[in-house]
Amino acid sequence: MPLINIIPGEKIPVAPMNVRLPAWRVPGWLLVFWWLARGLLRLTVLAVRYWWLTTPTVLALWVRAEFGGLVLAGVVLVVAAGCGAWWRWHRSSWLRFGWYPIVARVRMLFVYRRRWASVMATCGLATSFAGDRYVPHLLRVRCDRFGDELTVRMLPGQIPDDWGQAAERLAYAFRLRTGQARSAARADRVVLRFVRRDPLAGVVAPLPVPEVPALDGLALGVDEDGHPYRLRLTGSHVLIAGATGSGKGSVLWSLIRSLAGGIRSGLVEVWAFDPKGGMELAAGVPLFARFAYDDPDSMAGVLDDAVKRMRLRAARLRGVTRQHVPTVKEPLLVLVVDELAALTAYITDRKVRDRIKESLGLLLSQGRAVGVHVVAALQDPRKDVLPFRDLFPTRIGLRLTEPEQVDMVLGDSARDRGALCDRIPESSPGVGFVVLDGVREPVRVRFAYLTDDDIHHLGHTHRRLDTTSDSDEQEAAREDQH
Repeated sequence: MPLINIIPGEKIPVAPMNVRLPAWRVPGWLLVFWWLARGLLRLTVLAVRYWWLTTPTVLALWVRAEFGGLVLAGVVLVVAAGCGAWWRWHRSSWLRFGWYPIVARVRMLFVYRRRWASVMATCGLATSFAGDRYVPHLLRVRCDRFGDELTVRMLPGQIPDDWGQAAERLAYAFRLRTGQARSAARADRVVLRFVRRDPLAGVVAPLPVPEVPALDGLALGVDEDGHPYRLRLTGSHVLIAGATGSGKGSVLWSLIRSLAGGIRSGLVEVWAFDPKGGMELAAGVPLFARFAYDDPDSMAGVLDDAVKRMRLRAARLRGVTRQHVPTVKEPLLVLVVDELAALTAYITDRKVRDRIKESLGLLLSQGRAVGVHVVAALQDPRKDVLPFRDLFPTRIGLRLTEPEQVDMVLGDSARDRGALCDRIPESSPGVGFVVLDGVREPVRVRFAYLTDDDIHHLGHTHRRLDTTSDSDEQEAAREDQH
């Protein structure tokens, strides 16, 4: 028996504390009833959750019991014939409302739920607290012809960027090609996109030329869902970065082709800059209002003219409107620069280089509202080559040579969100990721490819009409006289 010391030198015996819990005797029949009730509840929940399996099974068993096997076989044949007719006469609605929902439920049950807990643990997305294990909840799976889209309820403390960093590991864990995570409508959810078949594997043919270009959505190629990708040019400048042979020409010529209807009608005016001696853009000379390619000083002069036109137009629109609307008298001015680094970094004449940088800085910072837009392509995305990259709201990253270059072009953490520009194979020119200001998730796109014959035909059929009534030109001429 333990002793307690109250007075120095004296020890009084103390009895130990009784900590045994009372034992309750539960009848065996009550335990059996509890187990049966719990099992019945679980079966009911499973039957309701997987109604697409239980309902047909119950109906088939009922028909078999009431009317016999021949009637059941007849019903199955009638349903199969109806599905076949639906597929034959309206395939798109059959795939959307019939086939893909079935595929989604089957894949959710046998591909994702079967391995969900283990994959979440190995990818670092599950956690434990106070002895309990917490796993993100898979809410819904949707399928299409190219891949699967999973909606997941995140655990407290997780953000979509955590899932973006683990998206590639998740894709490999489920034996799929690539994965990407993006924000959902609700703040506690994230949407995972896994690709089963790459819709961008093949070359995209040139898209039709609209009579009036839709500046809010120029069709340039195909996105990873297999839908036409449309780029917003209104109120934006576009930066295109990619290694040699990555397909920068596909982006430039796809954009020019989408504007060709406006070029022919006079609503759009394209000024082209080709510092490589005109080798890249010379095939489209009939489409250009001005084409500068010979020496840096002349290209600096053309940029000065663009700044002068921008300022005159701004003075004319001041107090009238905040956004320029293209007309034949005041067309949209698009400056296309094939190799921007040749103008901002590789010119040996410092005065000409500084002059070009000043003009580009003014155009990029002040030109959007008055209808002057810059579309520039380059190979080297380093900061000293392009000091004003932040002035491009729309950025396109094609194949890049290093992972660090992805964030240089598309912004911080763009690669963690799925823009794997450094992993685009050389055999897929024209494939890239597009990032817009205010949109966290990049979009994977393959831009249309135009051959030399396509470009020559485009220049022949949509050549620019010579107009002498342009108010900008008249105003600039009066300014020069003064």
